[in-house]
Amino acid sequence: MRILVSGGAGYIGSHTTLQLIAAGHDAVIVDDFSRSKHSVVPRLEALAGRPIEVHEVDTTVRPATDGLLADGAFEAVVHFAGLKAVGESVEQPLAYYANNLGSTLSLLEAMRRHDVRTIVFSSSATVYGENAPVPMKEDFPTSATNPYGWTKVMQEQIFRDAAVADPSLRVALLRYFNPVGAHASGTIGEDPSGIPNNLMPLIAQVAVGRRDKVLIYGDDYPTPDGTGRRDYLHVEDLAAGHVAALAHLATTDTSVSTWNLGTGRPTSVREMVDAFSRACGHAVPFEVAPRRPGDIAESYADPSRAESELGWRAERTVDEMCADTWRWQSQNPDGYPED
Repeated sequence: MRILVSGGAGYIGSHTTLQLIAAGHDAVIVDDFSRSKHSVVPRLEALAGRPIEVHEVDTTVRPATDGLLADGAFEAVVHFAGLKAVGESVEQPLAYYANNLGSTLSLLEAMRRHDVRTIVFSSSATVYGENAPVPMKEDFPTSATNPYGWTKVMQEQIFRDAAVADPSLRVALLRYFNPVGAHASGTIGEDPSGIPNNLMPLIAQVAVGRRDKVLIYGDDYPTPDGTGRRDYLHVEDLAAGHVAALAHLATTDTSVSTWNLGTGRPTSVREMVDAFSRACGHAVPFEVAPRRPGDIAESYADPSRAESELGWRAERTVDEMCADTWRWQSQNPDGYPED
């Protein structure tokens, strides 16, 4: 299939682009490069062993997105493009609603006009809100605690409504838990701008000497070691989930399908710091700080639906996640080269 990958130069998008190509698809990247670097593209091409078509387009701009789909002869879209920093979304809610909802609406309108009927959407476990029991299941009610989370809830609803209006539409809503890790080559990985919002890149930057210490927010949660527990999955396992979802959409009569992508095994913050210390060969310094408002004790998936319906299961261990992250970070201490 010829597939448009929106946000394909980003962290998860780049790894998924490679796996789509490895599976025999023609993956075409569209990215505005506002949160990613142009320097990822030659690395992807070297890993793929072939040129990759790239379009620098802001998918919130409807005429540009329409022109891209009008000329592209695409059969499917994998949609990653969007802003994703929780704290920033609280500070800039209008920007998050405009960007995240705008790109989805723009893509869906262009898909309708140019007869593209298949889309895989990058959703998030944040749609379960703060009071969901664990493990979290796809049929739980959705909610959110911040504007970023609400954009995911709203985008999921947009897809459901669009599918009611057009029963030929096939949509996969993939609810990620906590993607970490990097390509085994160490060539591509996560390169957040500014201070990382997520635990793993923060640990990696401390381990490589870019930052002084990891702050652990709260050690008095009702968990075995008192620190919060999350469901971390390797980005390569996550990418494989997109390939599996795309294959499933080609054979299903269901308009909208929802799958959790996680391991189902929670790992605490302290356990992750210890695992990374093993991977990098030295202790990663940390300090316990007060809890952050809105943080919950535990969040992890029930991934059984993805296993039974997609034949997908996260395979890589926490130690492998840390080893691959360290390989990426140690080879690229400052991330990707500046454009």
